[in-house]
Amino acid sequence: MAYQTFRQEYLQVPPVTRAYATACVLTTAAVQLELITPFQLYFNPELIFKHFQVWRLITNYLFFGPVGFNFLFNMIFLYRYCRMLEEGSFRGRTADFVFMFLFGGLLMTLFGLFVNLVFLGQAFTIMLVYVWSRRNPFVRMNFFGLLIFQAPFLPWVLMGFSLLLGNSIIVDLLGIAVGHIYYFLEDVFPNQPGGGRLLRTPSLLKAIFDTPEEDPNYNPLPEERPGGFAWGEGQRLGG
Repeated sequence: MAYQTFRQEYLQVPPVTRAYATACVLTTAAVQLELITPFQLYFNPELIFKHFQVWRLITNYLFFGPVGFNFLFNMIFLYRYCRMLEEGSFRGRTADFVFMFLFGGLLMTLFGLFVNLVFLGQAFTIMLVYVWSRRNPFVRMNFFGLLIFQAPFLPWVLMGFSLLLGNSIIVDLLGIAVGHIYYFLEDVFPNQPGGGRLLRTPSLLKAIFDTPEEDPNYNPLPEERPGGFAWGEGQRLGG
């Protein structure tokens, strides 16, 4: 019975969020079971480009460290905000969501060449949080029941919390920078005088990932409430 309930809940998670979160959990489990080591996963330009270990371009986004508070914290935020984006502003636009993953990952990898980071998964999570927060500026956040603020401040609050945990803020700043570049090119620049869309999802991705249009009368869940997590929970002002 429990298995059936878990399976049903798991299959209700939108596909991109489900695939990414599952890959992160399985990668961490493989490291915990000593099937692989972090040394086989981390971002190393020399090993990637000189020794053709191209899998590192992907695996460095899948490992968040050993199971512990930092891992659980990152997984909850990754799952929550990735799902909210996919069920909210990217609903019915899976190809566009995948393209955001590819664009953000490419940009982050290029920046990673200069900031000497070996794992970029946490920065990628901050990117997702940043894009969601800018697209939901009037959502009121409650962080651990200690701070109440509007959504656009969430990435900076997370950066401060990361600093308290003794982590480098370079990771968070990288995620914020890449998130802002995507948000500016996708949401701001096209609406400015003389602006236009510079980011266009390739037709191949649309052919692979986009499904026929859904029932126009379908009423999606509010973007800020995909699940029951209290960490960073949001509420619209006036709601």
